Amino acid sequence: MQVFKYSGPEFNPFGDDDEFAPGGEPAAWRAPRAHGPINARLSLPGSKSLTNRELVLSAIADGPSVLRAPLHSRDTALMIQALKALGTTIEELPGDNAFGPDLRITPGELSGGTSIDCGLAGTVMRFLPPIAALALGPVAFDGDASARNRPMRTTIDSLRALGVDVNDDGRGRLPFSLYGTGAVLGGEIEIDASSSSQFVSGLLLAGARFTNGLALRHRGDRLPSLAHIEMTIATLARRGVVVESPEPGLWVVPPTPIAGIEIAIEPDLSNAGPFLGAALVAGGSVTISGWPHATTQVGAEMANILAAMGADVSLTSTADEVGELTVTGTGIIRGIQLDNASELAPTVAALAALADGETVLTGIAHLRGHETDRLAALATEINGLGGDVTETEDGLVIRPRPLHGGLWHSYEDHRMATAGAIIGLGVDGVEIDDIGTTAKTLPQFPELWLGPMLGLRKPTANPLELL
Repeated sequence: MQVFKYSGPEFNPFGDDDEFAPGGEPAAWRAPRAHGPINARLSLPGSKSLTNRELVLSAIADGPSVLRAPLHSRDTALMIQALKALGTTIEELPGDNAFGPDLRITPGELSGGTSIDCGLAGTVMRFLPPIAALALGPVAFDGDASARNRPMRTTIDSLRALGVDVNDDGRGRLPFSLYGTGAVLGGEIEIDASSSSQFVSGLLLAGARFTNGLALRHRGDRLPSLAHIEMTIATLARRGVVVESPEPGLWVVPPTPIAGIEIAIEPDLSNAGPFLGAALVAGGSVTISGWPHATTQVGAEMANILAAMGADVSLTSTADEVGELTVTGTGIIRGIQLDNASELAPTVAALAALADGETVLTGIAHLRGHETDRLAALATEINGLGGDVTETEDGLVIRPRPLHGGLWHSYEDHRMATAGAIIGLGVDGVEIDDIGTTAKTLPQFPELWLGPMLGLRKPTANPLELL
């Protein structure tokens, strides 16, 4: 497994003189309290969702691809490591991205006889099994201890429906193994993707390489994060694969060549949420550069959410397709009612804990199957600081209460860690037990939070060392 380590003599992300406590565990990170308005302008690394989708499609394309400004994080490192193990060549190229090199991906003959470390990455554990089924030979999947709690039965059942030999000892979870025969016949299958849209996306990404293509029907009461499925369909369309949806819950992918392309990865707009939300907590303005005018990223909705919560929001053009998004605090944070906040829910919940009215979040029951049970985790941690949060069947009710400092647990979940940092801006004495978990999708989070955002530390030239 590749491990991320922070480096640089002028920056310590853990906020202590030493990076580790006496017992060898990472020291708690003291979330900084804002004592005045923020005036920050920053750029962010690439989208994890787009980077990993493009890596997968590049590995099964008809020719080489180049990804400009991709994300370099634990989730993308795990995807790269896995694709290399299956026979793909991935090389680093010099580029003008401040957060890491560009990547050239050259497809190879997919081969098994390997093991895939999924870490805690849903995109790895759900996107790669259908790809591995196209390889010849056995492929074993496992990940972090917490990954064994994430729903996987739909992926396993769908592979069996496609004729793939899968062995999971009846768990419906990691670890499991499959035996690829070098081809997947494809055809019509039904799945229940109620717990994650990634089950749909994983099959759609591979479907064009199935002998007979794929006709995929979702059966179930709900389908969360439909926007992420639309993102998958758009990434396929850029490579010449047209996915038809003749009715809701049905997707048809014909057997189609997948083109190799050169593409620039958009900045991660969901990761922008905590930085933009900081303007509401501290006052002042935060500007994110490179904001796309049109995007399939869920994080783009953060601009509308923050406006509803009381911010002034503006988007100015700097190029034909991108601009700068600026969020300015107005001194108030309003409670809101919001359905299907998806991965933005932890950021919204943190802001809601500091709001002046009740917030009701609905349509996010599927977050119980993310890196952790995010609904239970948010309720537990906000209430532990004196808040008033109630879990509902499909969401949270957050009522404003005076908060106090204390230890905030991250649960190995990057969005839980950043939610705690947001609350710490407005509440003295909040400590995050493991800020390093932000390396999952944004390794530079502590440095950006303390440097360009708050001016507390000088950013280092090399904030991240990949061992």
